[in-house]
Order: sequence, then C-alpha cells, then structure tokens
Amino acid sequence: MRLDDAAAVLAQADFFEICDDEQRRLLAFASDRRRHAPDAVIYKAGDIPDGAHVLITGTLKAKPEGQGAGTKPYAISEPGSVVSTMALILAKPRPVTITAVIDCETLFVPRAAFLKLIEQSPELAQRAVARIQHDLGAYLGALEPIGARMKRD
Repeated sequence: MRLDDAAAVLAQADFFEICDDEQRRLLAFASDRRRHAPDAVIYKAGDIPDGAHVLITGTLKAKPEGQGAGTKPYAISEPGSVVSTMALILAKPRPVTITAVIDCETLFVPRAAFLKLIEQSPELAQRAVARIQHDLGAYLGALEPIGARMKRD
C-alpha cells in the first residue's frame, strides 16, 4: 500500500483525527495492509495484540468472551472503524475475539509506532488521552441505563 493511501485510511478513522497530516504519514509508514479471508481470526479473546487495525473493506465480527461476556457478537463494517484502539497504548489481553466475516482488508497500526509518536509529541499524547477518556465516558454512559435496569430486577 502506498504511503499516501495508508495515510488516507488513517484520516478516515475517527480516532486518528487526533493526529495531524504529518503524524498520520509517519504512522502510515510504520503500518501494514493485511488481508483476511472469511473466518480468519484477527485475534482471540485473551490475546495481547501488538496494535490496532483500521478496517478498509469487509466486515468483521467481534465476539465478547470470558467473564461478563453477556454481550452478543456484533459486526464491524464501517470503513475507518478502529479495532482495539486501547491496544495502541496498552499491552493487555483483549476481551473479544475478532474474526473476518467476509474477505476483509485492514491497516495494522503497531503500538510501538504510536507510542514513539506520542513520546515525541506531548500535544498528541494529551489529545490521545482526551479522546480515550471521551470514548470511555460515552461507553460507560451508554451502560448506565442497563445497570439501573439490572438493579431494579
């Protein structure tokens, strides 16, 4: 994948709006395009991915597993969706298994490249923290009605 094409994929991903054009180009240089056949496992629950994937084409399935895995599997089909954003910062086991539903292409962004970039740019690090806090806040806010309903039952 050409550098400009990879940078354009990153520009399409909401999370990477925190980066300027040059930062996206640097990440694009370190990233690689991956093709996944139907039923291919991108990573399993419990795995520690080395970075995140940005969906270019196709449909992925996320299946929560392990403790508290009451959530049903869900599809990821929007180009530019970032799979496992937290893996860009943390080397922690993921709670979901990600598989390709149909032929898919992703752009893999290595954690090492992202961490190096935020070490070089304190402003980017601050934007990354703010973005992750916002995303987690929105996620937890969406769970509040479910938690309240469970307390009533």
